[in-house]
Amino acid sequence: MGLRGRLGLLLVLAWLSLPAHADALRCGGGTVEEGDSRASLLQKCGRPQLQDSFCAPVFQNKSLVPEPFAGKAVPCLQIDDWIYDRGPGNLMATVRIRSGTVQSIRIQRQPR
Repeated sequence: MGLRGRLGLLLVLAWLSLPAHADALRCGGGTVEEGDSRASLLQKCGRPQLQDSFCAPVFQNKSLVPEPFAGKAVPCLQIDDWIYDRGPGNLMATVRIRSGTVQSIRIQRQPR
């Protein structure tokens, strides 16, 4: 195998080792895509198996606002991660919601 063949094989193997990212999630009630509302996600996919919420760090004037002041001086950005177990033989889906809108959909073996 020549240098081009080995390089191509290496690139394919590196691509396959990356976690799967998706722009859409198919559920019984339809397809959810990035940019859809939280209400649309609930209507199409129902309640998640697991749910996590956190307050994302807030930056003001290019510096991180310290924790005791972040909630009082500057409102935090609420982020929700909803995890869907799509059944046997399917990978789990983690849907990240920011400001009531689906920000990203990750399909992977274990939620992170």
